[in-house]
Amino acid sequence: MSWTMVLLLVFAILAGAAQPFQFNVNSQLRSWVGSPVTAAAISFFVGLICLTILSFFNGFFSQAKPLTQAPWWIWTGGLLGAFYVFSTIILTPRLGAAATVSFLLAGQLIAAMVMDHYGLLSLPVHEINLPRLVGAALIIAGIFLVQKF
Repeated sequence: MSWTMVLLLVFAILAGAAQPFQFNVNSQLRSWVGSPVTAAAISFFVGLICLTILSFFNGFFSQAKPLTQAPWWIWTGGLLGAFYVFSTIILTPRLGAAATVSFLLAGQLIAAMVMDHYGLLSLPVHEINLPRLVGAALIIAGIFLVQKF
């Protein structure tokens, strides 16, 4: 395995590890502002500020293609992100961090396998096969064990 791949995997694990903290921080923010929608909006505003600053150092849109030529679904990322953050604000205090992450992971895995299988949204095709199904089943079984105990 190349060092680049190792770094990418570590980055993915760190990003995943940050999520339960984000879920709880946003849930706590909800208790301060009184609304999950307001908490999500504040979370996105802080993220917008951070990403805007990073964009200045990254050359803003120096490599951008004309957005008017982008497919319609390109614009749904923010909507999906808002749904995700809003959902975690609602779910985390009710289910707990581990159960929330577990069920989100189950949904992500199922959707990702379907997207890979059909090559949705310009993804390369990775067909569902027996080893992938067994792996997914083991992960989902683990998710239910985490929830049960």
